[in-house]
Amino acid sequence: MIFLKTALSATAIAVFIGTASFAQGGNPLPGERVDANGMPTTRSTPAEQAETAKINNQVGVSNAAVDTKAAAVDAKAAADTAQYQAQQQQYQGQLQQNQAQQKDYKDRTIAYDGLRERYGAERAAYHRGVWPSRYTRWVIVERDEKLIGERVQLITGSRVGTVIDTAHLANGNVSALLVRLDNDKIVWIDTGDIRYNRADGIVMTNLDSADLRHMADERV
Repeated sequence: MIFLKTALSATAIAVFIGTASFAQGGNPLPGERVDANGMPTTRSTPAEQAETAKINNQVGVSNAAVDTKAAAVDAKAAADTAQYQAQQQQYQGQLQQNQAQQKDYKDRTIAYDGLRERYGAERAAYHRGVWPSRYTRWVIVERDEKLIGERVQLITGSRVGTVIDTAHLANGNVSALLVRLDNDKIVWIDTGDIRYNRADGIVMTNLDSADLRHMADERV
């Protein structure tokens, strides 16, 4: 009796397995993906694969465009930064140069003022010639950078030197010219002893050559 029940149970299990196998190998469920043989499958169809490749390509192109734009923005930012730094360096260089020029200007003016005060009485006693009528009104008043490099001559017309620098009052007006004489000595000449022919570029002094040489030996 026991043996019979066991045999029946084994038969039932075999029937169940067979039924399950038949269900798995039979017709697919509604909506289930099948291959060319009608069997269930998870593989994409050629159309789906083509659509996926198309989407991936579009994403790649879009990402490349974004990367290119970002690289251009970065390059422009780097160029702008470099230009700004160069402008700052140029500005700092010009500022330092201007400060140095201002210091030189003050130093020259202080040196001239000290010399003029120390030798004022002696310089007042120097011999001065009479200005030709055409020069009497050609006085130097305003700051004139064109004076530097102009030739200097006596009333007689003899050349004695070249203007190499200027000193100024607090309002910017020229107060004296620094002249390199032809013997390479340096002398300050007050603007009161100077006339300037702007048309011919001639600076004329009514001092004589002996006094100019003596003045060039003066030191602060």
